[in-house]
Amino acid sequence: MLNINVNNKFDFHIDLDESSIIINGQPVVLDVQAISKDHYHTILNNRSYTVEIVDFNKLEKTCVVKVNSNTYTLQIKDQNDELLQQLGLDKLTPLKAGDLKAPMPGMVLKIMVDPGDEIKKGDNLVILEAMKMENIIKATADGKITALKIKPGDKVEKNQIMIIF
Repeated sequence: MLNINVNNKFDFHIDLDESSIIINGQPVVLDVQAISKDHYHTILNNRSYTVEIVDFNKLEKTCVVKVNSNTYTLQIKDQNDELLQQLGLDKLTPLKAGDLKAPMPGMVLKIMVDPGDEIKKGDNLVILEAMKMENIIKATADGKITALKIKPGDKVEKNQIMIIF
């Protein structure tokens, strides 16, 4: 299930499964062929469309597409986003980064920032190995790295401070 808002004007509810696409409760027959990485040829209701993905922001779940020379901005929400919005938890992102604490016990494999670096929300900070899995710890907000309290190979406990902003 996806809810897609187009240009802040039109809303579409899309249900997908292996064999069908349902848009706003109506089954749709759609033929899509990739021309290149970001270019597609699509046939919908016996009409041909050229689609180009101009920009895709996975973190913010937005996409800018060009369809036959017309540009559209898409805001995409899945069922998890809808649930967070219903619970009022969709606006809880911090405005300023606080100290980065280890979310779980593990071993620091790689540090991707240095003191003095300016970071943006979503930037990769640390790779932490926990339970034989590599976890990329990302910035939750914009900020500036003040100090590193860890180095590669260190073992950390849950809630141990790793980076000071």
